[in-house]
Amino acid sequence: MKPQDAQFPWTLSAQPSFSGGNAVELLCGGDALFPAQIAAIDGSQHEVWLATYIFHDDAAGAATVAALRRAALRGVRVRVVVDGFGSKSSLAWLRGQLADAGVALAVFRPIDRWWNWLHPGQLRRLHQKLCVVDGDIAFVGGINIIEDRVDLHHGRTEFPRLDFAASLRGVVVRPVEQAVRAVWTRAWLGHDFGDELRAMVRSASPWRRARRLLRRVKMPKAAYRQRDPKQLAPVRAAFVLRDNLRQRRTIERAYVNAIRGATARVDLITPYFYPGQRFRRALKEAARRGVQVRLLLQGKVDYRIAALAAHALYEELLAHGVQIFEYTPAFLHAKVCVVDNDWATVGSSNIDPLSLLLNLEANVVVQDAGFAGDVAREFDAAIARSRRVEQPDAGGLRGVLRRGLVAWVAYVYLRVAGATGRY
Repeated sequence: MKPQDAQFPWTLSAQPSFSGGNAVELLCGGDALFPAQIAAIDGSQHEVWLATYIFHDDAAGAATVAALRRAALRGVRVRVVVDGFGSKSSLAWLRGQLADAGVALAVFRPIDRWWNWLHPGQLRRLHQKLCVVDGDIAFVGGINIIEDRVDLHHGRTEFPRLDFAASLRGVVVRPVEQAVRAVWTRAWLGHDFGDELRAMVRSASPWRRARRLLRRVKMPKAAYRQRDPKQLAPVRAAFVLRDNLRQRRTIERAYVNAIRGATARVDLITPYFYPGQRFRRALKEAARRGVQVRLLLQGKVDYRIAALAAHALYEELLAHGVQIFEYTPAFLHAKVCVVDNDWATVGSSNIDPLSLLLNLEANVVVQDAGFAGDVAREFDAAIARSRRVEQPDAGGLRGVLRRGLVAWVAYVYLRVAGATGRY
C-alpha cells in the first residue's frame, strides 16, 4: 500500500461500473437542459422521477412544474424529491402546485421545525440533480431547477451562469433510476414511516414486505473489480455516487485515478475547490510529468468563504505548474472535468469537503472521444473568457494565516457534521 493510502483503504473502495452501448449528450446550461427535460416528461407514459437541491419558483420552475402536472394528470406516476435546505424558500409554492395533480413530493431532511436542526445529519444535504423518465432517458448534472440568470443570493444577473448536464440513454440509465428511487423513498419514509410500519406489521408476509422496502432504499452498487471498460462497446459510461454508506469515495476515486493516468491534459471546472491531500497530490504530480493541468474556478464570487478556501491553495498549486483561471463573465456553477481525449465527467460534485465527504452527489463518467471533445471545446471557450492567475494574491505570513484559518474552519465543520478521518 502506498504511503498516501495508509489512512484509508483506497485500493478497496468502490470503482465506477461501466456499461457500453450508451448515448450521451452534453447540455450547456438550463437553456439546453430544461426544454429537453420537459420534452421527455411530456412524452412520458409510465414514471417520472426527479431529484434536485434547488427547485425555485421562477419561470424555469413553473415550466417544469407544469410538465410534471400534465404527466400526473394523464396517469403517469410522478415522484419528486427536493432538499429541505436548498428548496426551503419555495416549498410552500411547490406543495401547492403539485399536490392536487397527484405528484408525490418528498423533502429530504426538512428544516421547517426548529428541532430539525438538532438532527446530527442535517449538514449532509441532497445535492444531486437527477431526472429519469420511463427508465429510458436520464438527466444528470449540476443544474438546479432555477433560471440561468437568477441567483438566490444576488438576484437577476446579466449573463447566464456556466453550468452543464448530460442526457443519457442506454444501460447507464438503470443505476440513475435506482438512485433517485432510493433517495425519494428515504425522504418519503421520513413523513409516513409510521404508516409504512403499521402496514408491514399487518401484512401477511411482513419479512417479505420489509425486504422489498430495503431494496427500495438501497443505492446502486459500484464495483470493486470489473472487466476493462475498453472491452465494452462505445459509448462507455458509468454512473457514480457519493453517499454516506458504501460509496463515500467513489466520485473522488474516479477523479484521482483519471488524473493519475493522464498523459496530455487535465481540465477541471468547479466553483468550490478545496480538495484533500490525495487530490492535490494527483494534480501536482500530473503537472510535474508534463501534463497540462488547468483549473477553472470562480472569478465572480458568490460565497466569500468558498473563494477564501480556494485562494488558500493557489500558491501551492501554482508552484508545481498547475494553471489556474478565474471565470469572470458570470457566476460559475459547473462541475466537469476532461482528461486527455477520451475521459470526461459531468455531475453535481464540487471538489470540496461538502461534496467529497458529506453531501449526496451524483456524476456520470464517460469514456468516449466524442463526448470528451464536446466537454473540451466548452472548457476552451470558457477559458478564453477568463482571467489567468499568475501569482497568489496572498503570500508570506498573510498566506500562512489564511491557510491556517481555512483549514481550521474546514476541520470544525467536518467534525460537527460527523465526518471522520483525514481529508
